[in-house]
Amino acid sequence: MSGHTESGLPFEPVYGPEALEGWDPEKQLGQPGDYPYTRGVYGSMYTGRPWTMRQYAGFGTAQESNERYHQLIKAGTSGLSVAFDLPTQMGYDSDAPIAHGEVGKVGVAIDSIEDMRLLLDGIPLGEVSTSMTINAPAGLLMLLYQLVGESQGVAADKLTGTIQNDVLKEYIARGTYIYPPAQSLRLITDIFTYCRDEMPRWNTISISGYHMAEAGATPAQEIAFTLANGIEYVRAAVESGQDVDVFAPRLAFFFVSRTTLLEEVAKFRAARRIWAEVMRDEFGAKDPKSMMLRFHTQTAGVQLTAQQPEVNLVRVTVQALAAVLGGTQSLHTNSYDEAIALPTEKAARLALRTQQVLAYESDVTKTVDPFAGSYAVESLTDDVERAARELMAKVEELGGAVQAIEHGFQKGEIEKAAYQVAQEIDNEERTVVGLNRFQLDIEDPYEPLRVDPAIEEQQCERLARLRTSRDQGEVDRQLDALREAGQGKDNVLGPMKAALAAHGTVGEVCDALREVWGVYRPPDAI
Repeated sequence: MSGHTESGLPFEPVYGPEALEGWDPEKQLGQPGDYPYTRGVYGSMYTGRPWTMRQYAGFGTAQESNERYHQLIKAGTSGLSVAFDLPTQMGYDSDAPIAHGEVGKVGVAIDSIEDMRLLLDGIPLGEVSTSMTINAPAGLLMLLYQLVGESQGVAADKLTGTIQNDVLKEYIARGTYIYPPAQSLRLITDIFTYCRDEMPRWNTISISGYHMAEAGATPAQEIAFTLANGIEYVRAAVESGQDVDVFAPRLAFFFVSRTTLLEEVAKFRAARRIWAEVMRDEFGAKDPKSMMLRFHTQTAGVQLTAQQPEVNLVRVTVQALAAVLGGTQSLHTNSYDEAIALPTEKAARLALRTQQVLAYESDVTKTVDPFAGSYAVESLTDDVERAARELMAKVEELGGAVQAIEHGFQKGEIEKAAYQVAQEIDNEERTVVGLNRFQLDIEDPYEPLRVDPAIEEQQCERLARLRTSRDQGEVDRQLDALREAGQGKDNVLGPMKAALAAHGTVGEVCDALREVWGVYRPPDAI
């Protein structure tokens, strides 16, 4: 009897040659590292070296997060990934009334260049690649990183890393937006231009399906809406006069990896194939790097349970294996205790060890694309691709990703999928071990990591000292220059960097652009 995948597609109990009738291996597969990159964006993949093990971390003060980064580097992580608190993500300083109660809670609080210096203290920025999960104020945090790099003597063109910088998915699934879509797209294209000239090794955007998946998107929805957003960014850059083969090689993506291993592998393979075709045929890209869908993966936080949290170690292992078999370029493995609180040091280390066991003790790194030619996976790859393309076509019919967002299309589709999963769990049609089956009468005690509420007061005191010690006239002049650039057509990154270098704060810089660009109000909130 047939079942169904997470995307609602048929899942057959047995697959054979008939599942691939009319299938052209050369066209749909190719060789690893060759168009359409179904089998991976690099010819050798992990047979040369493993993926980048990039553990996402950040909490409390910059100093506390810095200590965690040094622990992760000592444990063998090969790339940093910074989590910012909610006020920083929204472009507010820690002493803003709206920030009260949220400072340092879900990430590190960064208010100024002084915090960024503390965050990166003792970390050689010329040697470490850093990813920053930041969107609306992404340009600011990247510039602060550049300023700290310069103070270490590292030239901007030697810095490597990624800013998420994907605002469209914020309107769909997450909500940490600031400016309206048109102004957000302008800021993103300004970042593309700035990095082309100043930071050519920096990945200017990580187009994210992860957060849509966490909100309930199916695998097909996740890649469809992510790639549709990617198309919108490419169009905006091309319309601003940029050459697709100059900026497109620096585009990166970010996906989730669920416990449904076979469909996740198929999803990653389908996404690579679709993107390669879009970039070649729609945008006329000639550079192979412009067609390569390079992506970071994070295991599925939404699938972790607070009940029997140790079971999450098993879930994360399966999810990580799916990402590796699907050909990810970098990977974060969630800690088993994240459904309860911020990860403890031990839990974070175990999450990293999970990746290291896969890389160094299993044999999955010994061959490229282990599932190539599998009747089941090749059939699932085609099925996910078809479903994703149908959704992408609907987005196009509505006028593209921004217009579809204004219609509430993506959000509505994701909410329907999330509701269906919730019903299946409640009705026990879907098993979640420890939650609706195989429960324990009494859970083992667990002591979570807690953020000291005094952090907010400490950050406010740091801001007060900063404002009394800086040259306020210089800050005001630079903020005025930023407002002028925002009202005109000049790139805003230059004056933004000058304001930050003068010890302007994240909130002050964001406020300057709020004054001239306004803020976004979603249609269902009006």
